Amino acid sequence: MTNMPLRVRTLVLAALVVVGRFAFAEAPAEEHPMSPTVEAGAKMVELFTEKNWYEGPSWDPATKKLYFTKYTKQNQQILRVDEPGKTTVWMDHTEDINGTYVTHEGRMLGAQTNKHSIVSMKIGATGPEDVKVLFHDDTLNQPNDVREAPNGDVYFSDPDFAKKKNSAVYLVKPDGKGTKIITDMTLPNGLVVSLDGKTLFVSDSAEKTWRAYPIKADGTVGEGKVFFEPKTADKRDPDGMTIDEKGNLYCTGRGGVWVVSPEGKELGLIPFKEQSSNVCFGGEDGKTLFVTNGNRVVSLQMNVCGGQYKKGN
Repeated sequence: MTNMPLRVRTLVLAALVVVGRFAFAEAPAEEHPMSPTVEAGAKMVELFTEKNWYEGPSWDPATKKLYFTKYTKQNQQILRVDEPGKTTVWMDHTEDINGTYVTHEGRMLGAQTNKHSIVSMKIGATGPEDVKVLFHDDTLNQPNDVREAPNGDVYFSDPDFAKKKNSAVYLVKPDGKGTKIITDMTLPNGLVVSLDGKTLFVSDSAEKTWRAYPIKADGTVGEGKVFFEPKTADKRDPDGMTIDEKGNLYCTGRGGVWVVSPEGKELGLIPFKEQSSNVCFGGEDGKTLFVTNGNRVVSLQMNVCGGQYKKGN
């Protein structure tokens, strides 16, 4: 895949901004506006950096902490950010939990690759408590990302990175029953549910697009369609996603974090030189965007709240 940085024209940030080791980069071939949902004058803050691969950021409103997953060949962990530059190993030997999500009940869901499982756990002060296997199937490829719908249904992606033939997205009901609901995507990766619970959005790391599927009353989905395909030469893999209080999607890959309206219109790009793997909202007021990006975790102040902070949601 290519590694072409993008030139960015922005009203709120200069064309080249350097904060710590982070930079907005230029590329003369393309122009994309900065998203209007970024707070005016906001600067990127580097929270953590180390030569590893990071994924699955989730903010827990109860502990007021950011959690993210760390991958090395020797071990996989969930780290907690205590302050910029300082983290604590919250969960060790996770069996390669990739994507995480904090539910409406305050439990953390984890897509556990090595164990072919979706797990649910209480967020304890020093580590996970009351760890439960929500769904397990030895025939799964490698559960990758996980999200909860407003009604409590859980969706997770199971990409077949090895052969690109048997990928799927699954629905897991609150009673633990799992159903394969999407089989027409080459490599489903990140996913998010619309605020009204009527649409499931899924990124495809092979086709380099984002798709939308109408959610039926029973939680299964209808026929999907391409929802967003940015006009960019950057082919870095689409990955994780999140949603804000207005229903706008934040889609990692293809040059950074794309901000897309509920109708699929490009609102802007938050550019990154490195591959962005996932993203979430959090912070004291719900208006901080956290991004796992290459070897670092960064944050950016927004002028909108995350979807999970919308009143009544």
